[in-house]
Amino acid sequence: MHPVNAIIFFAYAPALALLWYFYHRDRYEPEPKRYVLGTFIMGATLSVGVAMFLEAVLTGGGNFGVGGYALLPVSAFYIALVAGIVEEPSKALAIRWPFNAGQMDGVMDGIVYGVAAGLGFAATENLLYGLGYGLGTTILRAFLTPFAHATWSAIIGVGYGLRAEGKTPSLFPYYVIAMALHFFWDYFAFLSIGVPAYSIFTILLIFINVAIIRYFLMIGEREDMARWWYRVWRVRKYE
Repeated sequence: MHPVNAIIFFAYAPALALLWYFYHRDRYEPEPKRYVLGTFIMGATLSVGVAMFLEAVLTGGGNFGVGGYALLPVSAFYIALVAGIVEEPSKALAIRWPFNAGQMDGVMDGIVYGVAAGLGFAATENLLYGLGYGLGTTILRAFLTPFAHATWSAIIGVGYGLRAEGKTPSLFPYYVIAMALHFFWDYFAFLSIGVPAYSIFTILLIFINVAIIRYFLMIGEREDMARWWYRVWRVRKYE
């Protein structure tokens, strides 16, 4: 396999496999495939483009800095901070499409669309890293970043799902949690380059991400099941 083809495969195949898994967890009220795939594509294109531009402006990359300088100090802390603050709202642009189209009506819908946006973003990001640093970088990232991005975006997606139900007055807490988790992930990943011991914090965050997404899945499935049984009860009642 040509190296570029291998990079493309390892960038997108794991993300699409995870998308397939989460899509099929939505058993009671599956979302339209065109909206799910569309959200994935928007996360992989629009969200990445917006994030790259804003990060370049704020960190001085790609000669976008004001006067040739970054707007924020270029350090592990600030690069991680910019990544969290910029990338999560950028991914949320993709989530807003199905939300504005009236496709969300609960937690599980928010998870599916949030995961789709995050996985699309992670796939293209891994592609770009691979083109810049080689196939090995994409393969390494393929086992870590898709699930991480999916979880962070799912948190915001859950906020939109609850908003659609009228169960939350504000999306702000969901954005803050997603951005904070993203910041800590990147910060400790940067620190671990110089001091490998910091990797323990990244590993801890992996378990936190797993716990969060499992918790949301349980809530979403319970909510969908309750609605399904209610519909069954109404049908039987009026037969």
